[in-house]
Amino acid sequence: MGVVIPIILVIVCCLIIWRASDGFAAASDFIGRNLSEGVRGATINAIGSSLPEVFTSLFFLFYLKDVDGFSGGIGTTAGSAIFNSMIIPAFVILVVIFTGVARNITVSRKVLRRDGFSLIIAELIFIMLISGSVLYWWHGFILMVIYVIYLIYMFVTMKKPNIIHPHHVGDMKLHGEEETTLWNAITTFDLERLIIGKREMNTWNAWLLLSIATFWIAFVCLVLVQACEWIGSDVYTIPYLGEFQGLNIPIMFVAVILASAASSVPDTIISMNDARKGNYDDAISNALGSNIFDICFAMGFPLFLYTLIYGPIQMHDEIIDLSSELRMLLLLLTVLAFLVYVFRKVIKEMQAYLLLGIYFIFTLYVVGRGAENEFAEQIAETLRHMVSYLNIFQ
Repeated sequence: MGVVIPIILVIVCCLIIWRASDGFAAASDFIGRNLSEGVRGATINAIGSSLPEVFTSLFFLFYLKDVDGFSGGIGTTAGSAIFNSMIIPAFVILVVIFTGVARNITVSRKVLRRDGFSLIIAELIFIMLISGSVLYWWHGFILMVIYVIYLIYMFVTMKKPNIIHPHHVGDMKLHGEEETTLWNAITTFDLERLIIGKREMNTWNAWLLLSIATFWIAFVCLVLVQACEWIGSDVYTIPYLGEFQGLNIPIMFVAVILASAASSVPDTIISMNDARKGNYDDAISNALGSNIFDICFAMGFPLFLYTLIYGPIQMHDEIIDLSSELRMLLLLLTVLAFLVYVFRKVIKEMQAYLLLGIYFIFTLYVVGRGAENEFAEQIAETLRHMVSYLNIFQ
């Protein structure tokens, strides 16, 4: 009974992020309409859909104000990156196949190589950089610089896009919403209908929609952080309701499953929308590009800002071990997912089920690690040994 209320809060957060993400996706589609396929997914879609990770990491650090907050941020960003690599591509493949859009999907080898190798390099740097017992502002700064370099490379190598006429985009975004009543828009939290209405989307109202959707996502992420803290606590107090018993596990394990899944809702929505339109490069590059953003900026910016204001973060041994094994696991699973993508020229159901199976095993590992299962502990020790070979900053 102790975790029922926070679990309900997490579910509500998922629903609100989902609805706010619909408006966000419509606005980002319009704003990024003149970017070529693959670049739009890896930049504007990836950045926009990863804002929940940024806000969640920020709130974990600034709300909890301790090393547990930092571990929650790592759990959210790393867990979200694993979710993006496994669940989103699997959903994209299955939605395309089972809705009859196509019998399989083909993703540009250039897009896969570009985003896949960039992600693996970013994760290697992440492992080597965030490995000491004290974290400083320059750790976060280096991570942000890496993402800026990635963005510059993306735009320098971008091909000339096929420009879509704004009127066409506006018509496409309405997709029959003129029949939606105002009351339905309010009760379903349809931000696009409430802000754009029956008008054609333009640059001004697209940015307004993007801003309002971002505000709601940020607010909900604060509630999400509080719910995760309650779940991981031994005992927690809810005003006017009294004391409740939590699971008494490290908050990183809560964040790596619940917070990461909730914050990845926008990535899932945008990728699935792109896939339905046949933009498979954007659908996959959004997931991979979001991971690069999560690791470099969603983790780097909160770390940079927090350490500038409050000084260096002193890591204790347990958090060092937990974060090390999680970062190494992230790298191994990313390489595995990359091999699944490039193994064949076309991606079919089998690859989707394989990705889902990998994520299920990952979830079992996290649960076992939180329950101090002996087998999970052995795996964790192996992962920590692997990290030790890459720790050049320690």
